Amino acid sequence: MLHPTTRRTFLQQTSCLGAAALWIPGSRRKLRVGIVGHGVCKFGVQFSLQNHPDVEVVAVSDLFEDRCRELAEICKAPRSYASLAELLHDDTVEAVYLATDAPSHARHAIEALRHGKHVACAVPAVFGNLEDADELLETVKTTGLTYMMFETSCFRPDLYAMRTLYDAGALGELVHSEGEYYHDGCALLPAYQDWRRGLPPQWYPTHSNAYYVGVTGKPFTEVSCMGMPSHRPELQAENNAYRNPFGTEVALFRTAEGGSARMAVSWDTPGHEGEVGRVRGRRGAVTGTAYQGVEKELPDLDKPALPAGVTPGGHGGSHGYLGHEFVRAVLENRKPLVDVAMALNLTVPGIVAHQSALKDGELLKVPQYSF
Repeated sequence: MLHPTTRRTFLQQTSCLGAAALWIPGSRRKLRVGIVGHGVCKFGVQFSLQNHPDVEVVAVSDLFEDRCRELAEICKAPRSYASLAELLHDDTVEAVYLATDAPSHARHAIEALRHGKHVACAVPAVFGNLEDADELLETVKTTGLTYMMFETSCFRPDLYAMRTLYDAGALGELVHSEGEYYHDGCALLPAYQDWRRGLPPQWYPTHSNAYYVGVTGKPFTEVSCMGMPSHRPELQAENNAYRNPFGTEVALFRTAEGGSARMAVSWDTPGHEGEVGRVRGRRGAVTGTAYQGVEKELPDLDKPALPAGVTPGGHGGSHGYLGHEFVRAVLENRKPLVDVAMALNLTVPGIVAHQSALKDGELLKVPQYSF
């Protein structure tokens, strides 16, 4: 398991586990995986599932023939399908990774679960629709299958350190958290059926929201959000399918611990791009991976080694860890770190935040999810 649960167990586990720790195989069989989606970002192959020693990629799918062929070649998959619907009828596939368009994530995940497949999914879990969140949660519960969302911030070095320190008791209750996801021009990137054009920033909130939810495992309860219009003429409300007027949205959340969290998403700010955050608790604070606080004996903050052939990859070296966590969760029959409850607690607050921004910052209740 890649994440600690208590201070005592974590310190026991890490007393002899350092940066050079060896990965020990935990299974004698391979998980048979189907990978779906090989679009602009080619995320289907970015998480090293095709290189994992406990995985056999048995099938792939993409709606475009040339992309499907390339995906099959990279993964050395024996079978390829023209659609997810066709792949789901392949009984050799035990689990699917969905690197499909964001508006289809919830529908595709629900469909795969109902066909008896474990599901890993790119972010966000749902797309602007609270009813989809309820249906996804219920489907995971009724099928008993594994669902994991590949939220990259959760395995960035800074957030990994924050979560490790929080679970070890070195931060105490969090008084304030901040997360920022800046991606200038994101809403202009090419995408299937142009789904990115005019995208409300807080509909893609998980990279920033992880700097509280991914640290504590706890949800937000209320939100007030301010939006700033995009400066790009082609992204004005009258020119996008979402009728979204904002290029930047900054949300102020109340947390389950009673603290606050400021979470920003912007498509209109050149300069530093990516995910960054900081946390401050009653016993200590973390910016980057640097701890300042009252605790003197700290746990090891280095991530454990990955299996041979699995690389940390992009988004701060998170990709390989997400793929590995999903594989081990399925084979060990346990909840993954970013299970369905955390996935929804990362995603849905952004949907409500956008509603708040459209109402000039009105304070709104945020649904909480548990599993």
